[in-house]
Amino acid sequence: MLDYEISPSEAAALLKQGKARLVDVREPWEFATARVDNSLHMPMGEVPARAHQELDPDEHLVVLCHHGMRSMNVAVWLRNQGFEQAQSVRGGIHAWSAEVDPQVGRY
Repeated sequence: MLDYEISPSEAAALLKQGKARLVDVREPWEFATARVDNSLHMPMGEVPARAHQELDPDEHLVVLCHHGMRSMNVAVWLRNQGFEQAQSVRGGIHAWSAEVDPQVGRY
């Protein structure tokens, strides 16, 4: 079984290879402030209503928030719902900006 967390660089490599889908669970104002290209915006509060309609339980899901707390909660919830390959990006978009793409803004 996969760890519950994945580093930003590991996540970026999977995304580049087309082996994962990035789900951004931050609030709309946060997503408007800074985002990773090609991410699916699904605010944390909307995940229970949208997950089973928009996400594939067999897909590797990489969940992103600001610092990694909300995304961890969502990854755990998703796994409990049968999305066994859900992982949280350790350190969130802040760490992504520091490790993967400095063009992604920090706030």
